[in-house]
This record gives sequence, structure tokens and C-alpha cells, in this order.
Amino acid sequence: MNTNIDLSHLAQSIGDAIIVSDANEKIVLWNAAATRIFGYSEAEALGNTVDLIVPERQRHRHNEGYSKSMLTGTTRYGASVLKVPARHKDGSTLSIAFTVGMLFDENHHANGVVAVIRDETERFAEERTLKKRLADLENPQSSKIEP
Repeated sequence: MNTNIDLSHLAQSIGDAIIVSDANEKIVLWNAAATRIFGYSEAEALGNTVDLIVPERQRHRHNEGYSKSMLTGTTRYGASVLKVPARHKDGSTLSIAFTVGMLFDENHHANGVVAVIRDETERFAEERTLKKRLADLENPQSSKIEP
């Protein structure tokens, strides 16, 4: 059975953000879900660096890791799901979970990264609320207000 898949349509129709950046961290693919999650249109994102969505306090570490991955052709994260803060266009902080994959040219030199990203902000907030409730139940004295 020969099934032709339109990869562009696939990237645009999936519910998770797909962001591809080149060796210099310039965004070269930004799907509709990335726009929904981060607030930037495709036109605003393309050609910019991934710093667009990386909170300022994480940028140095992110940039060092990205450069190292481009030099070595490897990522220390592999198939691990990463959970980190991200930045929305409006300046608000998001909680995201994502996986990354290295991209290579025909000579097997690293030439980019693909990230598949899910917005977990609401779920993480619910988790924090449940953990606080559990802690309050386990230690009822901590939730009492002293006179």
C-alpha cells in the first residue's frame, strides 16, 4: 500500500506545537499549534531565534546547550520529555512539556532541531493545587491561621 503523506499538512494539523530551528537557532518551521500556544504568528516567528519563547533567565543555559548540540550532533535529552517554563507573546509564563530531535544534513552534520511542544500550564497548576491540598490534609496545623 502506497500512502503519500503531506508533511506540511501533518505539521499544521497536529495539536502540539512543532518548531524547527536551524543550526543558528533561527526558526524555520512554526505550525498553527505553536501560534495558538505562544501567541506569535508564523510570520512573526519565522527567522527569529528560539529566544522568542525562552524566558530570559533560561536563555544563557539554553543557548549553551543548543550550541553544544550543534557541535556534537547529540542532545543529552534524547527521547526524554522536558518540562520547562516558556514565554508567551504577551509576556506571561507558560509551563510546557516537549521532546526534541536532532536534524542532520546529507553529510550527517547537525543542522537543526525539531521540538514537539505541549502546553501543560493548566495541568501543572492543577497538580500544584492538589499537592498543596494533600500537604494541608497531612499537616492540618500548617493551614490554620494563628490568632
